[in-house]
Amino acid sequence: MEDKRIRKTKKNLKSTLILMLNEMSFESISITELCKRADISRITFYTHYSDKYALIDDIFLDMIHTGTEIHHHLQTENNPQHLLVQSYCNVLHCIMELYYSNYDFFRHTKPEKNPYLAFSFYNHVLKTIENYTTKKTQNFRLKYSAKKIAGFLCYGMVGFINESHSENVPLEQIKKEATSLLTGLLASDILVET
Repeated sequence: MEDKRIRKTKKNLKSTLILMLNEMSFESISITELCKRADISRITFYTHYSDKYALIDDIFLDMIHTGTEIHHHLQTENNPQHLLVQSYCNVLHCIMELYYSNYDFFRHTKPEKNPYLAFSFYNHVLKTIENYTTKKTQNFRLKYSAKKIAGFLCYGMVGFINESHSENVPLEQIKKEATSLLTGLLASDILVET
């Protein structure tokens, strides 16, 4: 467990970076300006992070940790049998819950505004889904590699959610429709051999 002061410093850096994203692109943010606004020295920054990319990775790792806890709770609550379709729906719900509860950060992950953040966000989600799918292969025979399935699900769901936003679909309806789409895909024999 990290020391309370270290956690406080890291939290300050993360929240300051997110606030700065309201004003400028990630690529424009300098360590000097970040430290000035966070009211810490550059030495303190470099004690915890090698660069701003490591700081962003730490933000994403925090999200993954929180998402794992949410998923565990959902699995316990509504999927004690560990059914494949419900497991993936729970993953989708975790991602959406994290995304919307941390929208002040995730709204900056659009490729046209912050290409690195968009790339990093997608890669973290892709790797998480790939790892999850790999674990599932212990219980199910998949027709495709875990990487291909993760790519298909991630690109498809992100595209579906983005298009729903462009059509001004309410959040609860997006969740319902995305879950229905994912359930239909996974319940078929498209991905899993029967």
